[in-house]
Amino acid sequence: MSLPLAEQLRPTSLEDVIGQVHVVGEGQLLHQIIANKQAVSLILWGPPGSGKTTLARIIAQETGADWIELSAVTSGVADVRKVIERAEQNQRLQIPTLLFVDEIHRFNKAQQDAFLPHVEKGTITLIGATTENPSFEIITPLLSRSRVVVLEPLNKDDMKKLLKRAAKHLKLSAKRLPAASIDMLAELSGGDGRVALGNLEVAQQLSGIGIITKEIVQMAAQRRVPGYDKNGENHYNLISAFIKSLRGSDANAALYYMARILQAGEDPKFLARRMVIFASEDIGIAAPAALNIAVSTFQAVTVIGLPEAKYNLYHCATVLAKAPKSREVTDAMISAEQTAREHPDLPIPLHLRNAPTSLMKDLGYSKDYKWQADFKHKQGFLPPEIDDLSLFGD
Repeated sequence: MSLPLAEQLRPTSLEDVIGQVHVVGEGQLLHQIIANKQAVSLILWGPPGSGKTTLARIIAQETGADWIELSAVTSGVADVRKVIERAEQNQRLQIPTLLFVDEIHRFNKAQQDAFLPHVEKGTITLIGATTENPSFEIITPLLSRSRVVVLEPLNKDDMKKLLKRAAKHLKLSAKRLPAASIDMLAELSGGDGRVALGNLEVAQQLSGIGIITKEIVQMAAQRRVPGYDKNGENHYNLISAFIKSLRGSDANAALYYMARILQAGEDPKFLARRMVIFASEDIGIAAPAALNIAVSTFQAVTVIGLPEAKYNLYHCATVLAKAPKSREVTDAMISAEQTAREHPDLPIPLHLRNAPTSLMKDLGYSKDYKWQADFKHKQGFLPPEIDDLSLFGD
């Protein structure tokens, strides 16, 4: 059985790597590591198909290290222990050991802790690969002993370059694989080189000895699955983009991000809840009715559900994006909470206290207070220590 095309074309040197110039280019970090023949512990953070495993293998090969690969999905502490034993044997023979851990974010804290003493002693050089933000998923001591390298999805030009290299490898002429088909393959890959090459393989099989048309490419690729994980960073990035677009009154951008979020399978009630919050946080008293619309939308989504509730969601998002904005309530809330933290125990002024007994009245409780609309007591409503508090800039 032949290797998958992505494995056949896996680069073996930095010169063969397509994209990621910001880390593999002349004078950049990975280029310097290889030039110095000295591996260092790294966390390679990037989306699927961006070259994390490839770059780790090239570093091991170019620095003469013993390559050991673990997957955090299938490995445990016992596997790590075996790796350390092998690394200690290597160390006695003065052979460096490079341990590559794929999906390192799936190791729990105890499993990640197991690496620390061996990284500190230099028994192993650890290279972890992750699709998730290391700040959230990797323990701080391990992060402090590693360099984080951020890899980007391959852009369309890089993807086309990769596909042309693959076409040459497969001996596909420009007639069999037209430029328009390469362009579509690049477009449908989502920045994932492995996906692009996999789609090309399937398209070649579907075409037989004929032309790989755009229609065949579409059939091979099917519907591209959006890069979205409800617990992953891209989830938060998309929601952040949606909220910031609402805040910036850009309805076009807000609806685009909402469409992506919904197409990825997000719970519509999650979006509705965020818009309820936004209506008070970012619009507030500039358009008080926005909160009513947002709450009504949440109720409608709860009762109706998808797909019909999309009308309500898009209606609400459009209104919130186009509404005037005010942070006055939010700023006042933050200031009030800060003041309450700084003065948590100030006595309530006597004139504001209830006076259910005659003794309390004699002590001055509720003195000179009148139960009438808009009554303003001559002593005010704040403790004297903070009587100059002005949350609204009045």
